[in-house]
Amino acid sequence: MKRLLALALALLVAGPVAAQASHSLELLRGEDVGIIPRYLLQDPNGRAISHEEFRGRFQLIAFGYTYCPDICPTTLVEMAEVLKQLGDRAARVQAIFISVDPERDTGKVLKTYTEFFDPRILGLTSSPALVRRAADNFKIRYAKVREPGGDPNRYAVDHSAGLILLGPDGEFIKKFAFSMPTTEIAAQIGELLNSR
Repeated sequence: MKRLLALALALLVAGPVAAQASHSLELLRGEDVGIIPRYLLQDPNGRAISHEEFRGRFQLIAFGYTYCPDICPTTLVEMAEVLKQLGDRAARVQAIFISVDPERDTGKVLKTYTEFFDPRILGLTSSPALVRRAADNFKIRYAKVREPGGDPNRYAVDHSAGLILLGPDGEFIKKFAFSMPTTEIAAQIGELLNSR
């Protein structure tokens, strides 16, 4: 009896969550339309990096910023875990974190931040115009949020979350919703790695 009660309670709790996750994925599919998988940014050493740099490898991309209190650290922990789960096959995947806060996220700051999670994650940024172009190409929305009357240098950046996967020829493959289980992401990427 206790087991049945626990099962019923679990289904009641999971039902809305599952429905919400499904709705979230439907929204993501709608956002996928028109993605142009192109960028021209700079690595932490100031070297120009474009989407062409990693031909022959998959690219797993996240947009965010280093001052982000929760979504970005969670995303990078998940990205690092996906790389770990892929094992040796992770050598065929370039993990990338693109900053949408180029005013504060210098190359040095980005390098320190991404290496904390996994040294294989490459931080990229550039001028505000080039960052905006990359975000627009990937259908990523972001905007600064300031407290009214507060210090103009203290702000958050509201931004789209999730991971974007590009294939070895640079084509857009899919978006993974924010907080999707890493085992599922790694399994899907693993299947793609095995088939190409």
